[in-house]
Amino acid sequence: MPGRIRQPIVSVLGHVDHGKTTFLDRIRGTGVVKREAGGITQHIGATEVPIDVIYRVCGPLIGKRNFTVPGLLFIDTPGHHSFITLRSRGGSLADIAILVIDINEGLMPQGIESINILKKNRTPFIILANKIDRIDGWLSQDRPFALSVHEQSARAQQKLDEKIYKLIENLYSYGIPSERYDRISDFTKNVAIVPASAKTGEGIADALLMVVGLAQRFLEDNLMTEEGPGEGTILEIKEEKGLGTTLDTIVYSGIMKRGEKVAVWGKNGVSITKIKAILKPKALDEIRDPRENFKRVEEVSAAAGVKIVLQEKLEGLLAGTTIRAVSPGQEESIRQQMKEEYEMSIETDENGVIIKADALGSLEALAFELKAIGIPIKRAEIGPISRRDIVDAATINDPLRRVILAFNVGLLPAAREEMSEQDDITIFSDRVVYKIVEDYEQWLEKRKEELENQSREEITYPGSIMILPDYIFRISKPAIVGVRVLAGRIKPEQRLLKEDGRVVGRIKSIRDGDESLKEAIAGQQVAVAIEGVTVGRQIIAGEVLYVNLTEGDVRALKKVKLNYDEQEILDKVIQIKRKEDGFWGM
Repeated sequence: MPGRIRQPIVSVLGHVDHGKTTFLDRIRGTGVVKREAGGITQHIGATEVPIDVIYRVCGPLIGKRNFTVPGLLFIDTPGHHSFITLRSRGGSLADIAILVIDINEGLMPQGIESINILKKNRTPFIILANKIDRIDGWLSQDRPFALSVHEQSARAQQKLDEKIYKLIENLYSYGIPSERYDRISDFTKNVAIVPASAKTGEGIADALLMVVGLAQRFLEDNLMTEEGPGEGTILEIKEEKGLGTTLDTIVYSGIMKRGEKVAVWGKNGVSITKIKAILKPKALDEIRDPRENFKRVEEVSAAAGVKIVLQEKLEGLLAGTTIRAVSPGQEESIRQQMKEEYEMSIETDENGVIIKADALGSLEALAFELKAIGIPIKRAEIGPISRRDIVDAATINDPLRRVILAFNVGLLPAAREEMSEQDDITIFSDRVVYKIVEDYEQWLEKRKEELENQSREEITYPGSIMILPDYIFRISKPAIVGVRVLAGRIKPEQRLLKEDGRVVGRIKSIRDGDESLKEAIAGQQVAVAIEGVTVGRQIIAGEVLYVNLTEGDVRALKKVKLNYDEQEILDKVIQIKRKEDGFWGM
């Protein structure tokens, strides 16, 4: 069927409080400042900016240029979360993105993650360097930056340049070459930075023009859509009074019609049903009562944001998945296509971690980050953390993998109850994927150290003592003598080894004054009670004794890191033992 150019779908990303919502509010308000009905229509989950509004807002910058794109469709769920969750067939839902960065704060965690997501999806983007109104001496007003910048003082322009150069340097460290947009000659080599203030409106026209221009110049082929069966991405699933289950949807290709069959994906696989209603909101300034702000339409063309009501109530539908119109005779092929598309190809390992997320896209993003650092995954599922997840995590052999990594999901009541009975399960939860992974990595380092310390306590470590001649308190039953720990450590219940290979006595207790000790380490002088020996017979004052080690101890010690003195004592014990058995400890 003949094609036409649809409007580009634009996603807005960035760190919390850097101005994403203010920017979108400014975009929404741009066309209705003069209360022009129909200037901008806010769809559920999207804001539509027609090309005539862009011409009007960007007029001073456009000159004689003409655009073939019919406008811009902003995904109205700002932030990296929506971006990784929402996909179309073959990749990200967004054609182009705007990364909002507070020019005064620079890159922050969610901004860094946004860059990683954009690079991974190869999504073109511009940077809105927001909050220039806070630059000392900058006089910000609602007009294009390209016009405003020349009216600023030399000092204010210098301050801006300093912040821009710092941002450019910061971005470059993450593999992003960039430059202020009005200084770029080749947009294929640099990401454009548009200085702006979403608060005052300064630079908003520049940003809109950049997005339209880049989309038309570099994405025109991607924006061609056939007048055929529609496809869309489900943003959100809601239960609404008088409507039942509704799907807030971005239609990104073709045409969707009321009454036609559609395929949707849920926890039970592919379901095919019919569209009962397509609801499209009226113009923004006519929205008054939530029950009246939509009108029923017979069909909708890409790209658009609408609310779809299905004929049947289907359980387990998943946000972030596709809704696809089904032509006659295409049911089985569509089923197979969607099955191949949505059956997760996440590699699993019986001794890996458990991951949960709110949608397929975010689950795959979390799996991708874990794979990059070599962390295996036992199970990956969409939905809140259940009791089964807790029980399953408890069965993992490796204590470093008894964790659940959860993106934007909570705990079910039964899971919370089960957690209260488990003291060896850790949950890492956040709305930032890389923060979850970062927190887990930090915990890993700490937990490894804790386990190593526990292991050191359980393993019999090398140690040597010298009996101090002037501190013989009792000669037998048990012998109590003062000793200096020469190297390593000693503990109660350890047997002692002489230079000649004889094993003599057992340490019954260790005391430092009135305090009973669990161990004594190199450099300490303590009183030791030794059972099974008599001073002057089996042991003598001034003698050096060693902690007796078994061959099993030696094998265990090979797996841990010993200090120089411990290693020296171990070598000495092996040397003593091999006088009788040349292969001892091998």
